[in-house]
Amino acid sequence: MLKRFAFLSAFLLLVAGVSAQQDTLKYRISLTDKAATTYSLEQPEAFLSEKAIARRMKQQLPIDSTDLPVCSQYVEEIRRQGVGIVVTGKWENFVTVSCNDSTLIDRIAALPFVRATEKVWSAPGANRPSISTWRAELANKPTKYPGNVYGTAFDQIRLCNGDKLHEAGFRGQGMTVAVIDAGFHNVDKIKAMKNIRILGTKDFVNPQADLFAEHSHGMMVLSCIGMNRSHVMTGTAPEASFWLLRSEDEYTEHLVEQDYWAAAVEFADSVGVDVINTSLGYYTFDDPSKNYTYRDLDGHTALMSRQASHVADKGMVLVCSAGNSGAGSWKKITPPADAEHILTVGAVDKEGQLAPFSSVGPTADGRIKPDVVAVGLNADVMGTDGNQGQANGTSFATPILCGMVTCLWQACPELTAKELVDLVRRSADRSAFPDNIYGYGLPDIWKAYQEYQASDKK
Repeated sequence: MLKRFAFLSAFLLLVAGVSAQQDTLKYRISLTDKAATTYSLEQPEAFLSEKAIARRMKQQLPIDSTDLPVCSQYVEEIRRQGVGIVVTGKWENFVTVSCNDSTLIDRIAALPFVRATEKVWSAPGANRPSISTWRAELANKPTKYPGNVYGTAFDQIRLCNGDKLHEAGFRGQGMTVAVIDAGFHNVDKIKAMKNIRILGTKDFVNPQADLFAEHSHGMMVLSCIGMNRSHVMTGTAPEASFWLLRSEDEYTEHLVEQDYWAAAVEFADSVGVDVINTSLGYYTFDDPSKNYTYRDLDGHTALMSRQASHVADKGMVLVCSAGNSGAGSWKKITPPADAEHILTVGAVDKEGQLAPFSSVGPTADGRIKPDVVAVGLNADVMGTDGNQGQANGTSFATPILCGMVTCLWQACPELTAKELVDLVRRSADRSAFPDNIYGYGLPDIWKAYQEYQASDKK
């Protein structure tokens, strides 16, 4: 199992040993304030996109200081100390920098607006790869199923009654989903994926990398939501639009991946995303001193968890994998699955029985986790060769549910992000007696829609 991904499928990635990163250290610089900002909350159009403002207005969400960009004056002063700027994060007010000399960080730590510094990455050994140029061979001859428009994917949609919502005309039209993952291997070359509505891509790990040559995990995740090939495979939101964002560095395991992820989430906000899917989770690192313990699963310790807890307050819904440690010594969910106001998804088989690897809760502060479950054992996905395959993990339960949640929000447009999360929980088959194994259980997306319709008519 690759611990950084919430999935169990074996996959060998051949990579070229090309280094695009010369600096050997990265640090997160946490800032004290935004006092030197040149922006005003009374003029949000100067720092938020039209879509981001409209989303907040529709859900009556305040635009507050977390929306203000990191102060450019602070960023420039940090840069002048001789470091490179990797990413910034406005919601948690930090700057991530790269350098070769740790004494530069001592100088930065002495600046009056710096609250704390933390090393979040160090370069691997000289012979470790950092970029992929290899591509899997394509067959592009998927099996066709004349009797079933969903192809191989029918059972994983039927289990939550997502097909009924599709029949009612809600297939994700007009909705935008961000998939934040490790790479989207061959998405640009798989014929059956050609009609997925991809709005754009962005690589936060290495802008020089080919996102379509990196890991296959994101490609398989995307296929669960976005596939739109009748009688081959239909995903759970086949007519939605997608941003493909890379935040996972599969070559090392360091805290900096959370910085990339935080930047990706803020980018998703800026381009008008409605729903975010993330099938990533972290609790152990190449530097064991950074490993999390159970007491850290409080929604506020890990940067990713803090960032995830902001998402609903910005009017988006985050759907997140619980993790695959249920059968191991850790057993628990992995950050950011401990965040508040998100949908954390565990895995079941196509009969609704728990997958043994599915991570469990509760959070350290006693909240129910996972929130819900979906098919993640023998889930149907596309393979790197362009043919159908299967994979195991909460990584795939998450996008399967994410697409249905997207269609449900399309069908229930008056709901806020937090109201939608609550509606999905209430629709699930264990909602009367939730536990920390199945959470609220298997959602019934059609039941959720009917509840919305009934309440909307009152």
